Amino acid sequence: MAAAAAETRVFLEVRRRLQSALLILGEPKEGGVPLDVSVTPSSLQVKTPTGCTELRLPAEVRLAPSSCHGLRYVAGDGLHLRLQTQADFSPKLVSMFNQSSQAQECCTFYCQSCGEVIIRDRKLLRVLPLPSENWGALVGEWCCHPDPFANKPLHPQENDCFIGDTFVLVNLRSDLWQPRPELVPLETHCLSSENRFQLKPKANTKVICKRCKVMLGETMSSETTKFYMTEIIIQPSERNFPIIPRSRFVQSVIAQCLVELSSARSTFRFTVQGQDGKAYILLWLLNSDSLVIESLGSSKSIKKFPLLEDILEADSGSAWNAVKVLYQPCIKSRNQSLARLWDSDISVHSLTLPSATCLELLLILSRNNASLPPSLRCMNSFQSLM
Repeated sequence: MAAAAAETRVFLEVRRRLQSALLILGEPKEGGVPLDVSVTPSSLQVKTPTGCTELRLPAEVRLAPSSCHGLRYVAGDGLHLRLQTQADFSPKLVSMFNQSSQAQECCTFYCQSCGEVIIRDRKLLRVLPLPSENWGALVGEWCCHPDPFANKPLHPQENDCFIGDTFVLVNLRSDLWQPRPELVPLETHCLSSENRFQLKPKANTKVICKRCKVMLGETMSSETTKFYMTEIIIQPSERNFPIIPRSRFVQSVIAQCLVELSSARSTFRFTVQGQDGKAYILLWLLNSDSLVIESLGSSKSIKKFPLLEDILEADSGSAWNAVKVLYQPCIKSRNQSLARLWDSDISVHSLTLPSATCLELLLILSRNNASLPPSLRCMNSFQSLM
């Protein structure tokens, strides 16, 4: 690819379920420069008088050149056109556990930010999903007698690991001999939406990494600790700590959470809130089957919500699987009326994260939104990103 190729942005979004693609050819900086566009099943080529941009597709993706239609010019973006595609692969989601927290396996819990060992060589005999947050309200529909689960919080035993939407619950009783994360008392009486799992103490307690001082979770009782999925990595003990860029890790965990909840519960709207219950972001999931491909010169930002452990690398470009969401920030009293409306809507699901991670996620969303072609950045009053 010539040095001048970066002047022409090539952006391709492939929808696997629809077997279609949107191609955007950015305007050259000079303006008014003629473009010669060549489409083959395995590549795209854009020639200008000053250079040539070529985009090679991953082997699993093929275009149908004869299906090009809907050519139009969008000011600020360039040329838009649509094509039919064949994309017959299914990406593997990045699991918070890397699929490693299986029963009978010894695992080590690390702080994702610095690699500090939180729990070493824990043998997990049971790895179980927790029920949905509204399960208690549904018990009355199941039982013809008083609630048999009333005042019986779900606490893990010594070799259990209970998995919630954005957190895991573990029992630290057997780890008293090991270095433990710091416990910082909080003078607050706010209870999270997961208070059915705790004994409702007068004050929650933060769990802080001893090395980097990042908040990892909260203590739910004298033996039970909640760790947030965005703050820890759980690996088989025989493996080393994986170094994953923080931004990429947070995006992957949140993307997986959105995809799994939308599939399991048909929930597509989410409120991201801090551990204090304060709303930070409103998210609306549009689709999770997008494959985004860009010319190498225009792909300089952090990848947007990658769902693959390893980003697909084309010969002269970059490709990644992505989820497409709309979002609205709720900080500094923004969108408060909409946040209250969503809070009262039973179809909206709340995701609780550490407050610092909520702000971090908001910065990631804003940065990724700014990297999209201008016409794809907004929809109605929401901001869009992939």
